[in-house]
Amino acid sequence: MYTLGIVGPAGATTALTGRIAEHLAERGRVATVERLDEPPADATGLDADERETSMGTTYGIADDGSWVASGADRGLEAILDDLAPEHDYAVVEGFDDAMIPQVVLGERGGRGPVLAEATDAGDVDVERVCDALESTEPHVTLETLVSRVKRSPRADRAGAIATFTGRVREKDGADDAPTEALEFETYEGVADRRLTALREELESRDGVYEVRMHHRTGLIPTGEDIVFVVVLAGHRGEAFRTVEDGINRLKSEVPIFKKEVTTDEEFWVHTRD
Repeated sequence: MYTLGIVGPAGATTALTGRIAEHLAERGRVATVERLDEPPADATGLDADERETSMGTTYGIADDGSWVASGADRGLEAILDDLAPEHDYAVVEGFDDAMIPQVVLGERGGRGPVLAEATDAGDVDVERVCDALESTEPHVTLETLVSRVKRSPRADRAGAIATFTGRVREKDGADDAPTEALEFETYEGVADRRLTALREELESRDGVYEVRMHHRTGLIPTGEDIVFVVVLAGHRGEAFRTVEDGINRLKSEVPIFKKEVTTDEEFWVHTRD
């Protein structure tokens, strides 16, 4: 799911969010996320104080499938994780501090990479922004990849889905300096081509119907996920073997370079996780 932030004065960002979401809807399924100035009443009509004493999250669902929801203790990252499996795009309004690609209006800057800047929302070339968005790294979760393989044309022949998730560990031993983050870089295009070739080779095996692999780049803090491998197969044996081969070969064959940032130092690691 490609994610775009809109940063700037509230009235202007709302209008631009609508224009961009409408344009993206011609390409795929779109979600929008808005930062609110104050907690809303939830789906059952309770105000914020009543909700805190009764329930954490509520949903209201209509007969046509439309719904509303409200709750507490939910951050932007968790919301994007929820949206990613079923959406192609998310347009996020008002989250200046989010590390996502952004369109900036006026002088109010954000933290993420800037795809476009303008004084007025009407000056933004929406089509160009949408094209640029698709060259950024998407927001991918394990659930995203599992959802995709379940939609495979050959899913009716599959009795197994096996997965692997690699994450940033804080330390190997009790006396190690804690790792704060890992940073990953690739040669533009090279890693993607190698990853595609590896996936196609794994999918050519008997009993393996679909393989999905994703490795994040950039700075990834301790505790967050780095890499996913998902295999749809006829039986568990093929699924388990292909997941293991997939992550081992990804580490050895795909050129992804890792820098480790600990509390004591920073250094590039020649072996790959």
